[in-house]
Amino acid sequence: MAAIVEERRETIKEIVVDILEIEPGEVTDTSLFKEDHDADSLRAIEILAALEKTFNIVIDQSELSRMVNLDGVYEVVSEAAGWQ
Repeated sequence: MAAIVEERRETIKEIVVDILEIEPGEVTDTSLFKEDHDADSLRAIEILAALEKTFNIVIDQSELSRMVNLDGVYEVVSEAAGWQ
């Protein structure tokens, strides 16, 4: 189970660093996309759309306010996907 969680977190991180155009080493689970990595709202929507496509889920745009760092994104995605 831990391996699956780690794999999902890694996939989410890859999507985020690709869209934000930053190095994987620059982002931590708690670094803030907007404040620490200069992400704007368009990038946040791109991340949301990529996550929906990758994991075949639907995420309400109201969840964007929680998707401020990798931990927040993982929470939102896991809820939308029904991961335990």
